[in-house]
Amino acid sequence: MSTFDNPFDPDRNLRAGCACGQHGSAAEHDQASLALRCEPTESEERRYEGVVASAVMRAMFPQDVARRAFLKSVGASTALAALSQFFPLKTATEVFAQAGTPEKKDLKVGFIPITCATPIIMAAPLGFYAKHGLNVDVVKTAGWAVIRDKTINKEYDAAHMLAPMPIAISLGLGANAIPFAVPAIENINGQGIVLATKHKDKRDPKDWKGMKFAIPFDYSMHNYLLRYYLAEHGLDPDTDVQLRSVPPPEMVANLRADNIDGFLAPDNVCQRAIYDGVGFMHLLSKEIWDGHPCCSFAASREFITTAPNSFAALTRAIVDATAYASKAENRKQIAEAIAPANYINAPVTVLEQVLTGTYADGLGGVKTDAKRVDFDPFPWQSFAVWMLTQMKRWGQIKGDVDYKAVAEQVYLATDTKKLMTEMGLTPPAGSYKSFAVMGKTFDPAKPEDYVASFKIRKAS
Repeated sequence: MSTFDNPFDPDRNLRAGCACGQHGSAAEHDQASLALRCEPTESEERRYEGVVASAVMRAMFPQDVARRAFLKSVGASTALAALSQFFPLKTATEVFAQAGTPEKKDLKVGFIPITCATPIIMAAPLGFYAKHGLNVDVVKTAGWAVIRDKTINKEYDAAHMLAPMPIAISLGLGANAIPFAVPAIENINGQGIVLATKHKDKRDPKDWKGMKFAIPFDYSMHNYLLRYYLAEHGLDPDTDVQLRSVPPPEMVANLRADNIDGFLAPDNVCQRAIYDGVGFMHLLSKEIWDGHPCCSFAASREFITTAPNSFAALTRAIVDATAYASKAENRKQIAEAIAPANYINAPVTVLEQVLTGTYADGLGGVKTDAKRVDFDPFPWQSFAVWMLTQMKRWGQIKGDVDYKAVAEQVYLATDTKKLMTEMGLTPPAGSYKSFAVMGKTFDPAKPEDYVASFKIRKAS
């Protein structure tokens, strides 16, 4: 049940009713319905009232059947009056609203201008930060190394990061080891492989030997998914093609200038190449792994421990914005909100094609995929384990890896579950899950077996 749903509505579920714990029913799960259902409320007071009332109703009626029967027999207003006689809802609401005042309300959050940062960006113009008591300056940043350095140097309080980046920073890969954490995933899916228009006849990856591809950063899902895709088609990404790190805002220009033959990039970069007539969509990243994480919201452990209330308020704002972004009917409004020059600086048409999933493919067709990009904030620790297996596979990590320990230190699934529950949302029951990448099942309990199963990998 959402923070913004009415706990006295007998037709609402207070608890999830599907296997993964993210949906209201098995039917919703099967149809891959939106994981979060949040609506803006009239005021902060109303929001807190909803959270408190939801918590009390959960405690009194752990089974939805009993709650529905009670509400249908006496009505919502009578139920609220009866509940208020036995529990001081007004007092509890006031206490809840006053708890956890942010230590620091003026914050800076860095972001790269791509649709993967949608919740972080839109939370500013659409008022989600202000709603949670914060004044956040979202700062457009040139590249991932700059994001990393400015966050480490405390110029940014928190940042939009590629999902593997906080793991790499925490392990000291490419820089000194500094503990970082991920309380929320920014987006799932949301990438694609684009080839230059001149390669329309090279749809078989086996024909890509010698070609040059751009990725945003070494420690990125883009890098790992492209490498995985190439290797599954018999190409060694370290010897058969050239991979170059290029900041996303520069990729289309490099494709136009013939400096690269293609890229695996965020969806708005893919769509801009198509919009400009210099490339076509070879495939969406969800065709490699449907539901894969892309970017994350991250902060240093130092910030989390020195300003825990500010961190919690930031995370609530991000989860709140993510819930809003997960609803299809809000996507056009969001496209307009994040299009201006100080945010993504892209035509609204390009962003609408990405966010709504109805898009030109660059080959003369129009395709529709509502899950081209989606938004679900839960930081599955199995995601982190998979990323670690790919770091090991491609030689970024040497020696033994304590996959579980690293995943649980960096991906804050337990903390996020608690926060989501406090918000009236229903997080998954577990923190690990299996999934398939190009038809191959990944078991997070057996990461070394997974690494050893690949024929193409960097020698230990």
